[in-house]
Amino acid sequence: MKLLYQLNAAFTALIIIVMSITAFFVYSLLMDMLIQDEQRQLKGRAELLIDLINDQDEDRTPELSQLIQDRNYPILLFDSDNGEILFRTMPAAIAASWMERYEEELEGEEVWESEGEKYVVYDFPVNAGNSQILVMATPLNDLQAVQSVFAIRMIMVFLIGLLLALIVSYILTWRLVTPLTKLKQEVKKIEKRRFDDVKQVQASGEIKEVEQSVRHMAAELARYIHSQKQFFQNASHELKTPLMSIQGYAEGIRDGIFQGEAAEKGLNVMVSETERLKKIVNEMILLAKLDSSEDVYHPEQTNITDVVKQAKDRLIPLANDKDMTIALKGGASFYSFVDRERILQAVINILSNAVRHGTHHVTVEIETQAEQMKVRIMDDGTGIPEALLPQMFERFIKGKEGETGLGLAIARAIIERSGGAIKAYNRDDQPGAVFEIRFQRKDELL
Repeated sequence: MKLLYQLNAAFTALIIIVMSITAFFVYSLLMDMLIQDEQRQLKGRAELLIDLINDQDEDRTPELSQLIQDRNYPILLFDSDNGEILFRTMPAAIAASWMERYEEELEGEEVWESEGEKYVVYDFPVNAGNSQILVMATPLNDLQAVQSVFAIRMIMVFLIGLLLALIVSYILTWRLVTPLTKLKQEVKKIEKRRFDDVKQVQASGEIKEVEQSVRHMAAELARYIHSQKQFFQNASHELKTPLMSIQGYAEGIRDGIFQGEAAEKGLNVMVSETERLKKIVNEMILLAKLDSSEDVYHPEQTNITDVVKQAKDRLIPLANDKDMTIALKGGASFYSFVDRERILQAVINILSNAVRHGTHHVTVEIETQAEQMKVRIMDDGTGIPEALLPQMFERFIKGKEGETGLGLAIARAIIERSGGAIKAYNRDDQPGAVFEIRFQRKDELL
């Protein structure tokens, strides 16, 4: 069953239940209200009747006669002590029955019944001894007729209201379901990898948030698939180059093309390319494990500041070979629950990249706060090309003096696995690049 019909059915059922309960209570209370109103009218007529009787004014005699002869308001006056009916405008049998049952059964009741008919009554004593009782009555059938007319009108209002509610419900649910239907069509495009065809859906509220999430997901999937294709292309190129060198020298030595020093040189190239190939494969395996496996990451309580200092010390020989210096600024301790060896590997990768691309010196700045630590590694080289900045940490993306193109990708994977973040940008005050690493304090329980 479609969502549109489900919502309409649910809304209709809710309206029917609410209106039915309301109609039941209104219909039930209506008779009580009519009886109470009729009693007020009877009381008013009774008081008028007493005034006319006590007034003894000949000018008001016609008014008294008209009130007494009104068949809609039967009147009974009887003496309860003597059991004598003094005056009546109702059938004798009813009058006698009421007089006999008055003290034991009828006194104080709103509705009296006799011979299968019900009356709304108002009774009160008219003399000082309370023996003479005046009873004003109205047939209940008249009130029931009013109640029936009201019920018919209420049913008509109920049906009209239900029809209008259904129309409003259909319009509202249509406005709600239509964006969902369009959104489903856009999701189908994502399923078929037609990411460029995904369009914006006009919606509001939570549906708008879902629609935005779907479009962002489509963009991320498109970017991910593109990066994966690029990764496989780059990986195949990086792996094919050393394999071709190895194959070429191996075939040349086998066929006797390379002999003597040329053969020895070929063997050295084969060993070198084999080592390079091995390094690429190991780094690719490490990246895969960092993304999925827990076996390669072993966190412990670590002073990250000491790790940065250790990485700086290990890179001093490389810096000396290039006549460069590495300066360290700051150095307050900062502890977090991370893998010490992996963090060291990440910092060495970034620092060695700065040494390779720097000219005279590399600066490492450490800034620690209560819950956060920043490490900035700055070189004085030519900086990062603007076209390369967005892809700096992608796999097999390497600069002019890059080796495998996996070092920065591994560094980012390790830092993000440790709950941190890394970004790269060019310096504003002078030429050179900046790699900024942020670590958050983590406890073992987290």
